[in-house]
Amino acid sequence: MTRTPVARGVARPLRRGTPSALLGLAGVLCVLVLLEALPRLGVVDRRFMPPFSEMFSALVTRLQTPEFWTALGDTLTTWAIGLVIAMVAGIVVGIVVGSVRVLREATSSTIEFLRPIPSVALIPLAVLLYGTGREATLLLVIYASFWQVLVQVLYGVQDVDPVARDTARSYRFSALTQARTVIWPTALPYIVTGFRLAATVALILTVTGELIIGTPGLGKLLAVAQSSGATASMYALVIVTGLLGVGVNLLARALERRILRWHPSIRRENAA
Repeated sequence: MTRTPVARGVARPLRRGTPSALLGLAGVLCVLVLLEALPRLGVVDRRFMPPFSEMFSALVTRLQTPEFWTALGDTLTTWAIGLVIAMVAGIVVGIVVGSVRVLREATSSTIEFLRPIPSVALIPLAVLLYGTGREATLLLVIYASFWQVLVQVLYGVQDVDPVARDTARSYRFSALTQARTVIWPTALPYIVTGFRLAATVALILTVTGELIIGTPGLGKLLAVAQSSGATASMYALVIVTGLLGVGVNLLARALERRILRWHPSIRRENAA
């Protein structure tokens, strides 16, 4: 039996799949076509969901008003302040509690009790304390985001190598030095994960607080548009909040790649 010779040194064409970006763009286009077609075909009532072209026209009109940019600035300011406070508090409390066994065991049940409480359940308390000011929405944002960071930091502190911890203690490192040289490098990936989760949660609670409480921002504009029957304008603001969510997620991912560029998971992702 003769074997068919196999040519060597000939490069075979590589099969490349469709880039994920193109697939994502195709999905978005499909959704936009549906949003345009369903109201025009009478599948849904145009009074409650106008075609996408009307939403886009309302969005262009909104972008030309100073009121929109002021509201956008208010939303981003509330989001940023709440996120920063939650991050600092979550990191500090997480490292302190996670490093001391007595504190960790004493607070574990309290954390598990408080963490599942929905932030929107605090709206009556926030309004009672701060009225409709920014502080009321900040209370919701900080409360919801704090737990995202704290839990991740606790996991990161528990993941510290016991040998490294015992070595630092045997050399009589101060608590601050141990936190900086032993705990921080191990907990940093967890902290970044907590930041990514908290950034999204903070944006959701910011818009929710503005929508329900009436704090100045995009949420308040959305509520006014809904109550006045400006449906196209309302959907335009919904699109803006969705784009903000995408932007926050991209920012968190970029910071993650920047801060953890040494981490094996990020290196594998960049290599791929």
